[in-house]
Amino acid sequence: MALTPTDPPPDPTPSRFSTAAGAVEKMDRGVRLTEWTSCGGCAAKWGAAPLNALVRSLAEAAPTAELLVGLAPFDDAAVYRLADDLALVSTTDFFPPLVDDPADFGAIAAANACSDVFAMGARVVLALNISAFPERLPVEAVGAILAAAAEVVVEAGGVVAGGHTIRSEEPIFGLAVQGLVHPDRIWTKAGARPGDVLALSKPLGTGIVLAGGSDGQKRLATQGMRTLNRAAAEALSARDPAHGPHAVTDVTGFGLLGHAWEMAERSGVVVRIESSVLPLYEGAREAAEAGIRTGGDARNRAHLEGRVVSTAAPALEALCFDPQTSGGLLAALPAGQVPEGFTVIGTVEAGRPGVVLV
Repeated sequence: MALTPTDPPPDPTPSRFSTAAGAVEKMDRGVRLTEWTSCGGCAAKWGAAPLNALVRSLAEAAPTAELLVGLAPFDDAAVYRLADDLALVSTTDFFPPLVDDPADFGAIAAANACSDVFAMGARVVLALNISAFPERLPVEAVGAILAAAAEVVVEAGGVVAGGHTIRSEEPIFGLAVQGLVHPDRIWTKAGARPGDVLALSKPLGTGIVLAGGSDGQKRLATQGMRTLNRAAAEALSARDPAHGPHAVTDVTGFGLLGHAWEMAERSGVVVRIESSVLPLYEGAREAAEAGIRTGGDARNRAHLEGRVVSTAAPALEALCFDPQTSGGLLAALPAGQVPEGFTVIGTVEAGRPGVVLV
């Protein structure tokens, strides 16, 4: 919750800093950002059911001809036509920390926000920071977050040109990202066709590994989340348009199954996923088999009840419901046209929209 300029900063909880001296002492030992939050990453996302209801109510506004992709139906980003051969792609994404290191948090937040632009087939050009920090958070930590995010945006092909910062009881950071695309080359969640294969560009398991993996396994998952989807998107766009992807999205807070369901629903198809071939982060299956789950697991399962049929092992099923942060691109494309860096995880079939996990 934002504070007005006249409000005093809130008293920290016992697990946070109680004095400025304490903050300096903590900085000397290394800031642990997750001590400042109750949840983090895309697991902090609202559940899909209440979110969909809100989006439907907003989508009742009169459409604009230049708005090529908006809320009816919503997709990974909005797309607005600027000219016959140019469209603006606009998105925003922000969340509390899911890792302790400030630089890792900034880089992950930036990669996650840029991912929606790449998922629409666009190139990143501009980003604005969205920041909310406790005043007691050491300024060095804030600087590390902002610097790491800016580096990732440059790597994505854009530049951070400003932003806005308010006071908050918990750290929250992300970006509003703008991209450009040709109106005829926009990717959406719709368009998957029977006979397509389903391919994924990153491993699964970020939420479960961060909750129950070893330090080394968490480092590997963190590196994966810091990695941009730019190369994956460029590999898809390099295909001849006649053999390019029919539908694309990125896998984030609704988990693999939630985003696969969106693709199935929008395309009017059945998506079949083979759990035995899923790429997983190191330690993900072991943590899932040990019973590690995140808070978003139950929300995702509730939303997908009646939409997913699963005969997969419980651990693999959990990894498919697991909220992901800065996950990979999920693409439906012609068989034989899967670019390097993607793993084929399933197929698209005719039938009543749904997801089958085997």
